[in-house]
Amino acid sequence: MQTAQDASVIFLQILMPTEKKMEADTLAEETAKKPISVQAKPILKWAGGKTQMLGDLLPKVPSAYGRYIEPFFGGGAMFFALQPENAIIADSNPELINMYRQIAHHVEDVIECLKKYENTSEMFYAVRDQDWTAMPGEQAAARTIFLNKTCYNGLYRVNKQGKFNVPYGKYKNPRICDQEGLRSASAALKKAEILCGDYLAILDHKARPGDFVFLDPPYLPISECADFRRYTKEQFYEEDHVALAESVMRLRERGCHVILTNSNHPLVHELYGAFTIDIVQTNRHISCNGGARKGGRHCDNPPRTALSDQAASKTPARPGVQLSPHPFYGFQEQTALGNMVGGFSFSG
Repeated sequence: MQTAQDASVIFLQILMPTEKKMEADTLAEETAKKPISVQAKPILKWAGGKTQMLGDLLPKVPSAYGRYIEPFFGGGAMFFALQPENAIIADSNPELINMYRQIAHHVEDVIECLKKYENTSEMFYAVRDQDWTAMPGEQAAARTIFLNKTCYNGLYRVNKQGKFNVPYGKYKNPRICDQEGLRSASAALKKAEILCGDYLAILDHKARPGDFVFLDPPYLPISECADFRRYTKEQFYEEDHVALAESVMRLRERGCHVILTNSNHPLVHELYGAFTIDIVQTNRHISCNGGARKGGRHCDNPPRTALSDQAASKTPARPGVQLSPHPFYGFQEQTALGNMVGGFSFSG
């Protein structure tokens, strides 16, 4: 069974204060985008990933910027499309971050581990029952990839105990070990600082004038299938979206370029009401048959959003947030593409 629903995507354009833009442009000249020799692709199938939207997103990326920063990394479609020379990528999901670190620095070990897996329901459920935290890093990374390639629709969802609980996908011939793809991804990931932590801490501690920040946070739910989209045991609540909007305003004042995605939810319009909103229609399906899916995400993907600048104000940081050197569970998943661009203008 599959369901489909039209969804609109909102692009937000946020312009920096003039003096900050001049400073950012000067810093960005040093790191103008370079031609990509080998195109890397996302390692994981990722529900809500932005591969289908790159045609809308990439034209909004500034021609030059300092560092690329993405604190809700997920499948990393934007990162792999750009392959920036200097990047900070982060997520609050420790299993995901372990996988990316292992691919970056121990890709051959991960490949050898993946070669041992077979696409059977017996192996799938046996591997799913394993505790990844008790495994060597490269084995845990291979487990993550195997489950992703063979589970239903490439979903990443855990229960309240933090255990992966997506069922077997029954695919006939999934590509469990794409050796060349993994090596290409490794080359791109080696250029990035890979962090596990809260997005606010990442942005407050790491973002500098001229940096390009891509924000693909957990969407604001507007459907009955909202809980189906959870991918860690924590959730992203309305107050978290308010804190994110405050952080975006601080990034603007700091002189960062920003692109933001989100659902076409009333709260998004309220939080970013000072900005012009462009809406892009999308159509999303969910089906175990990848060929029957368009833009694939979940059963009813909400609209997306984007804004342009008219006014913004500084807001205090959320108290008590610290960067964590240790893994912890957080949140990230989303179904809508809103786009907020800071530091340069574009037409919708």
